[in-house]
Amino acid sequence: MPDRGFDRIAPFYDVLAGLVFGNELQQAQNALLPFVQAKQRVLIIGGGSGKLLEQMLRTCQPLQVLYLEASPVMLRLAQQRFAKLEAAGATVEFRLGTEAALQETELFDTIITPFLLDLFPPHRLQGLMSRLARSLDQNGQWLFTDFWPVATPAPWWQQVLLKSMYIFFGIVSQVEARSLPDFKNHFEQLQLQEVYTKPFLKGLVQTKVFRKTPPQHQVTLGAKNSRTAPEGHFD
Repeated sequence: MPDRGFDRIAPFYDVLAGLVFGNELQQAQNALLPFVQAKQRVLIIGGGSGKLLEQMLRTCQPLQVLYLEASPVMLRLAQQRFAKLEAAGATVEFRLGTEAALQETELFDTIITPFLLDLFPPHRLQGLMSRLARSLDQNGQWLFTDFWPVATPAPWWQQVLLKSMYIFFGIVSQVEARSLPDFKNHFEQLQLQEVYTKPFLKGLVQTKVFRKTPPQHQVTLGAKNSRTAPEGHFD
């Protein structure tokens, strides 16, 4: 399992991602930030070196943040990044571990999984997502960004790129997954409703928001099935 497999490439992971994808992956993650409301309890799991955490603390006002990361090297990098911030108001706990490190009594208004869920084969992913869903408050939201091709089947270049990524990370980080999961099916099994979606990287990456309780008002804007982010924020 890739729980600690990213230790080996942690020091240059962000540089590698930038060389291959430019700033598209970071933009996809930042598109989630308008949904992080003030005074929320937030779980970021698999956030890597902490770039998303840094941006969130600069632009949002969460009350508490649990930063859960399975790679000790990645966790240390995130702590070092946080130490350089002058972030007031939010309490941040850095915890080493997987979803198994979550306490049964811990509930979150927002759970963020940035480019995490694509790493796991179906049997492990089902358990992971079920555990996270139990930690989501009754009116909570799941902020998702990952490789999820808009087109079915995906264009040939997306298929080649994804295959190459799985081969690379399977070798260097012990990622056991060999193809993208059926994310749609997994979220439907958890009875979570998609309320926002936005594509990136020519439709290879999607940022989505899922909620346990359907919102009373949904506003469609632009492409079919896409919905607006909360007012007063920007990507």
